[in-house]
Amino acid sequence: MRVAHELSTLTLTLSQRERGQFRVLFEWGLVMRKAAACGKILPMSSKSKLQYSFNKLQKRLRRQVGQAIADFNMIEDGDKIMVCLSGGKDSYTLLDILMSLQKSAPVSFDLVAVNLDQKQPGFPEHILPEYLQRIGVDYHIIEKDTYTVVKDVIAEGKTTCGLCSRLRRGTLYGYAQAHGFSKIALGHHRDDIVETLFLNMFYGGKMKAMPPKLLSDDKQNLLIRPLAYCKEKDIIAFSEAREFPIIPCNLCGSQPNLQRQNIKAMLQAWDKQFPGRIETIYAAIQNIAPSQMADRTLFDFAGLQLQREQGGANADSPKSWPAESVDSSFDIQEVSLNFQPKPNFDFQMP
Repeated sequence: MRVAHELSTLTLTLSQRERGQFRVLFEWGLVMRKAAACGKILPMSSKSKLQYSFNKLQKRLRRQVGQAIADFNMIEDGDKIMVCLSGGKDSYTLLDILMSLQKSAPVSFDLVAVNLDQKQPGFPEHILPEYLQRIGVDYHIIEKDTYTVVKDVIAEGKTTCGLCSRLRRGTLYGYAQAHGFSKIALGHHRDDIVETLFLNMFYGGKMKAMPPKLLSDDKQNLLIRPLAYCKEKDIIAFSEAREFPIIPCNLCGSQPNLQRQNIKAMLQAWDKQFPGRIETIYAAIQNIAPSQMADRTLFDFAGLQLQREQGGANADSPKSWPAESVDSSFDIQEVSLNFQPKPNFDFQMP
């Protein structure tokens, strides 16, 4: 923990490129320590060390994205995929990894990067077209002034994410349907999914997260999230090492004290105190036992007597959890947020 804190403090004073190099050098330092402990010597130049660590990071992200695609059948032969590109680290990483996998994938699919220019004042319109032309990917820029709509409707100082995301989602859905895209790829990662789970639990009164694959409410668009297994810290390191031309979001990024930021801070604190907790929470999202909850729409509690008489097995047949893997230090008092549940409010990612 002390080393991680020092790493975080040092990287605050470095440029984006320097931060990316620092992270991979730090990883290499850990490799060298392990090698020294085994009595091995690994002579390498600084450039080789950087390349080694970057390759390791890239392979990890490729493996995780490939696994998510396979697990949820995200991409099929002949797919025409619209990759939503916002100009942030997540969507840049998504496009980069998908382009890399496209070269060796067992199926053939097309990628088209699509950005929605929301006409924010000072938005650098030249950055994305120049970048996309340089890497040689097909792209389209949709121009629609949702910024003015959001600022006119939402009072100053209030959260704009909800309305902004709905307007952006509607525009992108319409474009995908009109141009024959079979899938819409979004850049949400593992940490986004876990944060959304707690947002809906704490503020919405729902056990609901964010699925890696989703059919839109109108049944017209299929959404995929290939980064579902990827850690945000890996995406940050990859983005910095690749030196993506990041475009900040003035609508949501400049607003302090958002509920999502509070949840993120809580999870980061948990992960520092109990390493691996986020991984365990994500595993829980993938291992749900309806008979151990209280949702009558998911499990027939009223019919248990009949099941007993008929000798039927439990509907979801939950797997038993090894006693030694239970974290007995978890306490509800760890949740220090002040909140009032709003059962009818549904949290989604912007």
